[in-house]
Amino acid sequence: MKIQLIVVGKTTDKHIEALVADYAARVGHYVPFAIEVIPEIKNTKALSEAQQKEREGELIAKSLREGDYLVLLDEGGREFRSVEFATYLQQRQHTVSKRLVFVVGGPYGFSPAIYARAAEKLSLSRMTFSHQMVRLFFVEQVYRAMTILRGEPYHHE
Repeated sequence: MKIQLIVVGKTTDKHIEALVADYAARVGHYVPFAIEVIPEIKNTKALSEAQQKEREGELIAKSLREGDYLVLLDEGGREFRSVEFATYLQQRQHTVSKRLVFVVGGPYGFSPAIYARAAEKLSLSRMTFSHQMVRLFFVEQVYRAMTILRGEPYHHE
């Protein structure tokens, strides 16, 4: 199984970008992992929220492949403790044959078509974070989950 993180828009903060790259490299020692950045939609002031979500949804859909297991990082999704998330990833490793794809959407969430395509939704917190911070938190949690599964000393419970 491969894990793919799809995000809308690039990270503009170099510090966050460096931390995301560091954790992504760490995750890569345990499981094939990649981050794909979908360009932000231009001229969004001329678009309604629905139009913006629709265009972003079209770009997200182009990045998906047949057989992908799609999980949206969404405020309405299921929440996990870190140990529970590790168990979740372990279960997916046994049930997902190709790619486990997580998506961080744009500022207004996802289009109806992307919600319909998704197998499930996960939430990192009931709090709201910037899209840039969500990337960092998510990749760190994937790394933490991998160390939990291997019994390594990164996580303390």
